[in-house]
Amino acid sequence: MKTRTWIGMASLAAVAMATCAAPLHAAERKPNFIFVIADDHRWDAMGAVQKEQGEKARYPWFETPNMDRLAAGGVRFRNAFITHPICAPGRAGFLTGQYSHVNGVMDNGTPFPENSVTHATLLRDAGYQTAYFGKWHMGNQEARPGFQYAASFIDQGIYQDCPVLINGVKTPTKGWIDDVSTDFTIDWLKQNSAKPFSLVLGFKSSHNKRGGINLPDRLRNLYEGKTTRRTPNCEIAAIHHKPLTEEDKGKERGLSANSVHLDYLRHIKGIDDNIGRLLDALDELKIAEDTVIVYSSDNGYYLGERGLGDKRALYEEGLRIPYIVRYPRLFPKGKLIDDMVINQDLAPTFLDLAGVPAHPGMHGRSFKDLALGKKPSDWRTSFLAYYKKELGDVPTCHGIRTDDAKLIVYPLNPEWVEVYDLKNDPYELHNLPADGPLATRLRAELEKQMKAVNFHW
Repeated sequence: MKTRTWIGMASLAAVAMATCAAPLHAAERKPNFIFVIADDHRWDAMGAVQKEQGEKARYPWFETPNMDRLAAGGVRFRNAFITHPICAPGRAGFLTGQYSHVNGVMDNGTPFPENSVTHATLLRDAGYQTAYFGKWHMGNQEARPGFQYAASFIDQGIYQDCPVLINGVKTPTKGWIDDVSTDFTIDWLKQNSAKPFSLVLGFKSSHNKRGGINLPDRLRNLYEGKTTRRTPNCEIAAIHHKPLTEEDKGKERGLSANSVHLDYLRHIKGIDDNIGRLLDALDELKIAEDTVIVYSSDNGYYLGERGLGDKRALYEEGLRIPYIVRYPRLFPKGKLIDDMVINQDLAPTFLDLAGVPAHPGMHGRSFKDLALGKKPSDWRTSFLAYYKKELGDVPTCHGIRTDDAKLIVYPLNPEWVEVYDLKNDPYELHNLPADGPLATRLRAELEKQMKAVNFHW
């Protein structure tokens, strides 16, 4: 699987300079941090989740042994969410611990503000080595604020032979970009594991354009003959769409739709391969015990539910993401947690584990105690989510998601209101009255959460 990369002399010099410090004893050193972020990975596209779902699973044959390995060695959050379900805002929220309307990244074209306070800047200032690899995707931005070393491509990049900026120097590479990004990461780790570090590895998968030549040879024909199942919400339209016709439903049931789904899962299998390589590298370097590794995604993804592809809308498939954390020295193994976590919780958690104070402007909170089984009495039971119209036909909307219900409102279309009892209607099939008791309770909670983060359109 190893791909060939051409690394500029400047990058080699940077790597060499970072190797000078003597290693610390285990009892003396702070934890290392690795955040692995995929693109468009929906929460259930994982072997462990498919097994849990049983007869309701959409692709029960799908396996992700390395994601499952990561979860078996740590904690898997089964109710994890993004608060603004598109790529760049999701990524900015992980970095800053803040909502998009505060950190300034409300769409995919806005560069990340270079003066932002992030987990990377705070850990860097506390003596950590920081590095960024792979996909960044904040417009065409070249800078990687807060990261001392970077081997990262611009915007969406390309899947094969993607040019990579190594500390600002454009460098050609050969091979599938997610393999290449993992190569860079492992090579950097081999040279820099003597001192505490914090790195991010961003995969391009499973973002379109998917399949065919955009996959490595080992994955192109994987799952041939397999089919994905439909869920009840594949039969109904999003509120902003016209009702689905039988022809529409037929297209979603057809061979082309199934082929799209298989390519999507092939890309996720490629991510899983590289997670395995990364875990093996940590074992070989004997730093696994001291390393906090988190796997998640910048948003969810629709595979025909409500006639949708892509992400953006505030239905469950767009909001829910995988979220796994492993820290062998501290966290339990194989623990499942159903309390809600959001992308903004990553930054304060890393800082908490490092003993570094979180920035007071962060909206997320550390899930350290939650992972340890010591649930705080005031842990969240709801969160605010929103989407500002960018591309496509999903309109601007915002809403509240509690542990058992959801309200979505559309400020430019006040006649559209969606109210769902998720406990009894997990597929969001039955839109309840907008003036009913559940809606009234949810509106009060929505106002409370909007006020807490000073949100308004």
